[in-house]
Amino acid sequence: MDIDTDRIDDAVLALLWLGIHDGAHAWKSFDWDAIDRLHTKGLIHDPVGRAKSVVFTPDGLARSEQLFQELFAKC
Repeated sequence: MDIDTDRIDDAVLALLWLGIHDGAHAWKSFDWDAIDRLHTKGLIHDPVGRAKSVVFTPDGLARSEQLFQELFAKC
């Protein structure tokens, strides 16, 4: 099966928004490859470290909320 990693990244980014706390922090309990790709895309700050959360970049925070609405909001 071919996997569209961009779509996976969008879903992970949207779900990160669901766990947002302290302004722009979100728990990093998702697939590490997807988390690394989000960092490479400039949507979250460096996820490596002891913290159990990641910090969104301003673009990542906005895109995360947009994707959450698109993927999970009831019409």
